[in-house]
Amino acid sequence: MADKEMIQEKIGEALGLEKAAQKAVEELHSRGLLEPEHMKKLSKMKEQAGEQEEEMEVLVQELTDSDGFDSSSIEEKAVETAQKVSKIMETYLGEEPDTQEALEFLCLAEGGEVAHYEVLASIAKDVKNKKFGTKVRAILKEEKGHLNLCTKLAKSNAASA
Repeated sequence: MADKEMIQEKIGEALGLEKAAQKAVEELHSRGLLEPEHMKKLSKMKEQAGEQEEEMEVLVQELTDSDGFDSSSIEEKAVETAQKVSKIMETYLGEEPDTQEALEFLCLAEGGEVAHYEVLASIAKDVKNKKFGTKVRAILKEEKGHLNLCTKLAKSNAASA
């Protein structure tokens, strides 16, 4: 059985990854690393990530009320995770990144989100609030779609290079 502290940490990490993924799309676009046709598809993904972040924040508040979770420790972990992902992105992209590297980084980021939501789904049974498990599974399904999209874009970009 997962303890409350670990569940809070995993929720914070998932929230941080949501924030980081949105920021990564914005930053990669502003640096000119994503083509307009990529942005058409990635804009919807970014919008969904924003909605997921909002849904998770509402859920965190509900968990604070129903299960005694500590929303400030969850938010701290979210900020810390988002900062780590930003550092990872800079390291991964290096000095002169190209579109392929940008798309592959998004695959990496989305894969991280899928893994974290898989973990949250597996420990959802340890949370009293049943809405938590339902919401996590719904987000996981969307995240798998995001990973699939990023992978398709990276493969398509590599094939046309």
